[in-house]
Amino acid sequence: MTQTQSSAANGTAFDLFARLENTDHEQVVYCQDRATGLKAIIAIHNTVLGPGLGGTRMWKYSTEAEALNDVLRLSRGMTYKASIAGLNLGGAKAVIIGDASRDKSEALMRKFGRFVDNLNGKYITAEDVGTTTRDMEYVNMESDHVVGLPESMGGGGDPSPVTAYGVYMGMKASAKAAYGNDSLAGKTIAVQGIGKVGMHLVEYLHKEGARLFVSDIHDAALQYAANHFGATVVTGSEIYGLDADIFAPCALGAILNAENIGKLKVKVVAGAANNQLEDETLHGDMLRSKGIVYAPDFVINAGGLINVYSEYTGYVREIAMAQTENIYNTILAIYQRADERNINNQLAAIELAEKRIHDMMLVKSTF
Repeated sequence: MTQTQSSAANGTAFDLFARLENTDHEQVVYCQDRATGLKAIIAIHNTVLGPGLGGTRMWKYSTEAEALNDVLRLSRGMTYKASIAGLNLGGAKAVIIGDASRDKSEALMRKFGRFVDNLNGKYITAEDVGTTTRDMEYVNMESDHVVGLPESMGGGGDPSPVTAYGVYMGMKASAKAAYGNDSLAGKTIAVQGIGKVGMHLVEYLHKEGARLFVSDIHDAALQYAANHFGATVVTGSEIYGLDADIFAPCALGAILNAENIGKLKVKVVAGAANNQLEDETLHGDMLRSKGIVYAPDFVINAGGLINVYSEYTGYVREIAMAQTENIYNTILAIYQRADERNINNQLAAIELAEKRIHDMMLVKSTF
């Protein structure tokens, strides 16, 4: 290696360690296999409460830096999600760089499973955007540290209906905070992203009698929502400026920024997407100053994690649904804390999550 190459390598390593120091991650694992084309990153944020559990996302990232940033943000969110849901789990996440419709294969997923297995249970994976229960079956051929398996294999199957149920309950709690009651009948609700979770949410909302507007990048999903749930289709950024009661972001993250928040006319933001706030303090405060009730993402979308955790401990569907229903009470407790502390809802939720981690660290320090 030349001196220039050595300096570049050292600079890259230094930048990575500096990035991790700012995010408090315990471990980041880069996974590469030329034979299968696998390029993946596993990020383990915090394991004080238990092993890090988080899904594997497969996405066509434009750069490796973008993939790293995504996995670091997502894994941190998983730590808080598990903590505030009262689960004995830490936070972790994985991303596979590639086009899921073209690059994914049995060999690639099984090779990824071997990397998961090499972590000896510190990381437990599951499905996420771009991966399926079938993919988790392939991972399971190489590792036992996987959940989200089909019901035929003793798992809980697709967790998206449970995630949607939790979002639905959190939305009802948010409506109670904003409007004085939790009925969604007659409310105008704009749902951005109607994939697996968003479509189940739309079904719940339709059954309660909400008036629905939907947007998505997939025409077939939009047509289905229009035909089956009477939803009105809107395109692009039009979803932000609708004269609606509730906005439900259920696509990708960082969409609540200064520009989009400025367009909102709703009193409630409650949706399934991860990392909705581009900046947790700045944009959380902006929502609060506008009088918008914001349901912290890692709280309201915890149903899927609760479901796979139940699978990890011995799957019972009724228990998972009951725990998910409690998101309603957790959301209201967060709003109360935010008002008492005069801080935005996201920061109030983070405080509660970090308090449990700190308290359990004190407990474990006695061993």
